[in-house]
Amino acid sequence: MNKVTLIGRLTKDPEIKLTSNQTQFCNFTIAVDRRFKDSNGQRQADFINCVAWKQTAVFIQKYFKKGNRIGISGSIQTRSYDKDGQKVFITEVLAEEAEFVEAQQQTTQPENQPEPEAQQEPQQQDPVPEQEPRQELPFEI
Repeated sequence: MNKVTLIGRLTKDPEIKLTSNQTQFCNFTIAVDRRFKDSNGQRQADFINCVAWKQTAVFIQKYFKKGNRIGISGSIQTRSYDKDGQKVFITEVLAEEAEFVEAQQQTTQPENQPEPEAQQEPQQQDPVPEQEPRQELPFEI
C-alpha cells in the first residue's frame, strides 16, 4: 500500500505548467512540522516536494498561496533522469487530493463604502402536515 497524508504550509505560490502534450501540472513544496522540538526548543520542519496533475493542479493554483496550510493525500513516487552524465533520483508526493485546512481570509469592505444591510424577508410558516392515523407497533413502549 502506498498512501500519504500530509498537512503543511506552502513554501511559495503554486504555478501551473504544461507538458509537451499540454497536460497541466503543478510542482510545489510544503513545510510539514515535525512532532517534536529540537534541543533548542524549536520545532523543525521537513520540506516535502509534491506534484499535482490536471484538475487537482488547477485547484491548488487557484485557491492556495505561499504560507497557506494545505492538506494533501496521495502516494509517494520516485523517478530519475540523467544530468551531465549523473543519474539524479527524485522522490515526491503525487497529490491526488488537496483540502483546505484553515479558513480562507475574508476580504474586507473598502473604508469609503458602507456595508450592505441585511434584508429580512417575512417568515412564512409551513402549513401543518396532516397526521397519519397511528398504527399499532409490533412492540410495547
